[in-house]
Amino acid sequence: MDLLIKNARIVSDYYDINKPMDVFISGGIIKHIGEKLSYKCEVIDAGGNILMPGLIDISCKICESGYENKDNIVKVSASAAAGGFTTLTTSPNTLPIIDNKSVVEYVYGKVATGSIINMFLFGSMTKGCEGKEIAEIGEMIDKGVIAIADGGAPINNAETLKNIMLYIKMFGVPLITQCMDSDLASGGMVNSGYMSTKLGLRGNPAEAEEIIVSRNLILARHLKCRMHMTKITVGDSVQLIRDAKKKCSHITSGTCPHYFTLTEKEVENFYTIAKVDPPLRTDDDVRQITEGLRDGTIDVISSGHMPAHFDLKNTEFEKAAYGISSLETSLMVSYTTLVRGGILSINELAKKMSENPAKILGMRTKGVIKEGMDADLIIVDTENEYMVDSSEFASRAKYSPYDGEKFYGKTLVTICAGKPVYSMR
Repeated sequence: MDLLIKNARIVSDYYDINKPMDVFISGGIIKHIGEKLSYKCEVIDAGGNILMPGLIDISCKICESGYENKDNIVKVSASAAAGGFTTLTTSPNTLPIIDNKSVVEYVYGKVATGSIINMFLFGSMTKGCEGKEIAEIGEMIDKGVIAIADGGAPINNAETLKNIMLYIKMFGVPLITQCMDSDLASGGMVNSGYMSTKLGLRGNPAEAEEIIVSRNLILARHLKCRMHMTKITVGDSVQLIRDAKKKCSHITSGTCPHYFTLTEKEVENFYTIAKVDPPLRTDDDVRQITEGLRDGTIDVISSGHMPAHFDLKNTEFEKAAYGISSLETSLMVSYTTLVRGGILSINELAKKMSENPAKILGMRTKGVIKEGMDADLIIVDTENEYMVDSSEFASRAKYSPYDGEKFYGKTLVTICAGKPVYSMR
């Protein structure tokens, strides 16, 4: 289909954001950007609002296959579109685990029939995500996985991880890892420190993250392996990454909005909605994560969407599920905190939520608005406040630590492959 977007302020290094432009789309591709364009096709008037590249999520759990009671492809793609995400990647720890070509084909088949946005799979590093025997990596890549990941269950054996790094280098795909020593973190429900002591809960210490960050950085540097570390939460981890990036250009890192806006204080009174994995950390960690975003040490902002049914959150803290519903709040929280807070420009935010993830994952036609690129676009209202109401989320995980709060940066329209897939108008 053909589509013409009128009167949009484009977030791109190629155009002046203060000068409204028109964007003509045909065949899912941006064909022409200019002033006062005229084509006989469907027209969307952006009304002077911001036009950003569609967001690309590099750290998200879709839950299907196997955990459809938490969320499924249909629901999560609708939730993503409402939040401005036009591309999601899937963690491999589904049921069955994405660790062989048959499962890759099966899940991609479900994506083709159930998703209204782009979805790409990560394959597991090891069979069963157990961190022991290397999975059928080459065969999964042949079937379309775009990265190899640990599925949130980091590999404790350094020799195994080294062999995986050496193996995937021949395929040119990145290694996606969440850094956490499972022995040190075992059973930890909140950050180890003041709140864990006050509430009498087992803590997850900062050093559990730092140790694996350090080890993985050393291996990636020596082996020259492309590695992206997701969900960085600890301030000292940021410094380790900052130092490593001075020597290595193939190392990248990411975090999530709740790790630069919320702290361990959220779990006061055993508030289970704030029980997330990894846990929320301290004010100082939030400050250092924010500084890492400012200076470019942290390259990516992802949703960290990790849904659980509300019934599994609405129970005693020790029994409550880890998780957060964040696809529909990530852009608003990030824009309000970072752009309106003077930490990043709108162009820098777009890089961290679109361009950089596209580069890391080898998506050469996504993440930037210019002629010839994929027409994955979002119209965003940055001038008015919107209140978070999780009861209206498209996701099955209808809860949020931001419930009742007001933010700027609401997605008004989401366009994927040139087709409008969401509109709040």
